Amino acid sequence: MVNFLDLLGRIFISSIFLLSSYNKIFNYSGTISWMEGFGIPGFLLAPTIILEIILPILIIVGYKTQLSATLLAIFCIVTGVIFHLDFGDQMQITQLFKNFGLAGGFLIFAVNGSKDWSMEAKKKYVRL
Repeated sequence: MVNFLDLLGRIFISSIFLLSSYNKIFNYSGTISWMEGFGIPGFLLAPTIILEIILPILIIVGYKTQLSATLLAIFCIVTGVIFHLDFGDQMQITQLFKNFGLAGGFLIFAVNGSKDWSMEAKKKYVRL
């Protein structure tokens, strides 16, 4: 049961990034305009999309989970502070703490790694 819940947790926490990257791809120019409104150069969108696709997939399959989770935790904190640090808007505060909550979840995976249902799981060999 622990392995199933670990996998389910990795899928749930990673799915928001896969959906977000999909939305960024199909609204590329709008996302660039939005980013530039915060002073972030538009050329950073392509690396962001790549990061939001590759790292969550690595976490889901359980390969380099601790490194991927650490990078996504940092990403969540940085993007939360850059894009959602408007204390005058309750929705932005909620988004900020959503990012911090995701970062906390990723830090748990960074510390504990993934369980047996992962590519990193140690194989148990029977010696004959």
